[in-house]
Amino acid sequence: MTPPVPRAITSATLRAVEAARAQDRDALDSAAAELALLPAEQVGRVLGTVLRLLLEQAHPDGLAGEDVQAVLVRCARANAGWLPGLDVGTLAMLLTGALGVHEMAEQAPPADPAAVARHAPLLVADLLAVTGGAAGDHLAAALSEIAVAETMELP
Repeated sequence: MTPPVPRAITSATLRAVEAARAQDRDALDSAAAELALLPAEQVGRVLGTVLRLLLEQAHPDGLAGEDVQAVLVRCARANAGWLPGLDVGTLAMLLTGALGVHEMAEQAPPADPAAVARHAPLLVADLLAVTGGAAGDHLAAALSEIAVAETMELP
């Protein structure tokens, strides 16, 4: 059985991704607000892992800077018209963070949980449109990967 926090992250993320796919601002804002209330580090780790897995699936032969830029541009263009306040900088930070290449990540201030909760589902929806598959399957894979990593970190 999944613990309560990962279950809540999964539930809110699924609703947020569906809202992004439907371009439903109110539903996205509602689901993102729920995500923003959950532990930011855990939400960020789950969403970052989902994004990394999707990027790897979309680019099995390796990911170049141009590929990341293409995802960023495609996602921004697809969502700018219906989502006021879309922040391309947040999208870029999420992509580079998911890949572990966010410049000076240790020196940068932590990402705003509300911005992460609102923008990460846009990227997940965009990448799912490219890779196919279900958001729930990718969330389950991310949670499994995180659980294995946490088990390996134990003394």
